[in-house]
Amino acid sequence: MGINRYELSAPQWLRIERLLPGKAGDRGRTGSDSRLFVNGCLWMLRSGAHRRDLPGRYGHWKTVHKRFSHWCHSGVWERVFASLGADRDNKYLMLDSTIVRAHQQAATGKGGPRIRRWGVPEVG
Repeated sequence: MGINRYELSAPQWLRIERLLPGKAGDRGRTGSDSRLFVNGCLWMLRSGAHRRDLPGRYGHWKTVHKRFSHWCHSGVWERVFASLGADRDNKYLMLDSTIVRAHQQAATGKGGPRIRRWGVPEVG
């Protein structure tokens, strides 16, 4: 499998690898391949496709979604973004609609204030 535009390069992976659960010595169950999982999350976020359209090389869409949600609720993504955001040389700090697109179901907003998946509280 070659690196494509949705996947992390080797230097990018080295920067976040130590921040992720599932390393030797961590408590609990170890994920099969954290890099493949993160690349699957990036594919969904960057392509704007629905999670059910996730290519099979990243694993079953439902498994990826469950792990993504678990990492959201346990603060993993928050730690990763805080670490990357602290680096002044980070070229990818600014996000706009040319980098991340929402799928068509994201146009509606139901419910009240809550914690977003990326760990940032919504402002009410």
